[in-house]
Formats: sequence, structure tokens, C-alpha cells
Amino acid sequence: MRNAGFMSVSLAHIEGTGKFTTTDVPVFNLPAIYNKMTKLEMVCKKEDVEHIVEIIHKYGSTGEKGDGMIYTSEVLKVFKVRTGLESVEDIERNEKEG
Repeated sequence: MRNAGFMSVSLAHIEGTGKFTTTDVPVFNLPAIYNKMTKLEMVCKKEDVEHIVEIIHKYGSTGEKGDGMIYTSEVLKVFKVRTGLESVEDIERNEKEG
């Protein structure tokens, strides 16, 4: 992502359920529906979504079941954790850059 200019990415190692399962020993004690995964989250401009999906597909796909899903959603508001206040300037800056 960095090589493509996308600097703000969050990754988390998670456990979850889905149609594809592994035989690993589960933490949740649910061996039939247990998977270890990495969750990637990022906020981007609307016009960058297709390019980001292409990057994730190119470098994240194994071609096997269970590679994951990509969901997109609109960010309506941004709040600063430090102040608790809505950060209108961050939304406006992203719209102007687009």
C-alpha cells in the first residue's frame, strides 16, 4: 500500500467464522467454524477504492477459498479522539484532494 501512496492502513490479527474453516485449535472452542485472519482497514477517497481493491487482490489472493472479502462504506463523520470534537477540516481536506 505504501508503494502506491496509501500511508494510513490498520492491520489486526483476528479470529472469526465463515464458510471456509481450518482445523487449527480454536481459542473460542468452536472447531467447526474457526479461522485465524488478518483484518485490514483504511479510509480513502472514493476514487481510490478500485485501485486499492486491485492491490489487495494482487498481493493478498492465494486463489484458495477463504481469502476474504472486501467491504466498502462511506465515512460520514470524523471525530478526534483527543478532543472528542468532529473534525470537519479532515473531511473537507479529503474532498478537496479528490
